[in-house]
Amino acid sequence: MRNFSARLIVTIAGLLLGACSHQPTRSSAPAPHPPERSLPSIPPNQDSGPMVAPDVSNIPEPVPKSEPLAKYGNKSPYSVLGQDYKVLPRAEGYVERGIASWYGNKFHGQFTSTREPYDMYLFTAAHKTLPIPCFARVTNLENGRSIVVRVNDRGPFVDNRIMDLSLVAAVKLGIWQKGTGLVEVRVIDPLRTNAEPAPAPAVVARLHTPKIYLQVGAFGERANAERAAATIQRAKLGDVRIVHGDAGGHGIDRVRIGPLADVDSADRITPQVRALGLGEPRVALDD
Repeated sequence: MRNFSARLIVTIAGLLLGACSHQPTRSSAPAPHPPERSLPSIPPNQDSGPMVAPDVSNIPEPVPKSEPLAKYGNKSPYSVLGQDYKVLPRAEGYVERGIASWYGNKFHGQFTSTREPYDMYLFTAAHKTLPIPCFARVTNLENGRSIVVRVNDRGPFVDNRIMDLSLVAAVKLGIWQKGTGLVEVRVIDPLRTNAEPAPAPAVVARLHTPKIYLQVGAFGERANAERAAATIQRAKLGDVRIVHGDAGGHGIDRVRIGPLADVDSADRITPQVRALGLGEPRVALDD
């Protein structure tokens, strides 16, 4: 999670997406919170959270509702750190599994990509391509905890992360101390329901930690997949497998490294794969 310089770029990028010409500044601080939630001062190049978890039991989760697209933050395509991103035309039906991180004290009160002040004591999140704002149910795949968040920011623009959560969202999901968590992100359609129900206890009981893989690429030609796998094997980056599947009615071969021990292993191997000229790897979770 601690990719702090990238988070600073995310804040700046949010303004650029809105075609805003000035640099982000601290806006009026959100409503004050109880003294026990106050945070220690930190160096300017670091982010932080509280020394102990804040009490989130009385903080309400957002109720999904229809909202117009934000005036700022939905420019598409846009570019950050030399990589282009396209905002999805629709949020409905979106489901994604991967690694979530969180952001806290350093950005509290600063503009999000929608130019709303970031309040780490609200259940919000940042995503690279979902239209904003929108609502999603985020489930921790390791412990079954589930919450609703309002997505109103862009990011995280760092390797192997699909979502940045607010502090209280990370606390309620049980990932704030570790810094990252394996999650499922499922967009809620407010026109169909006002709140997606949390997983039933029987379903939660069957949850187990999914296996982490680093997907090197997906190939329509088996020979190309085999060449990529051979390159990985020569570099001795770990166990390599070719997984055959279907995409849009066509056969596809996915080249994956793993299963990996943890998120840190995926972060460590990613730049090594990139250096082999095999493109941009991504984390894939598999039961």
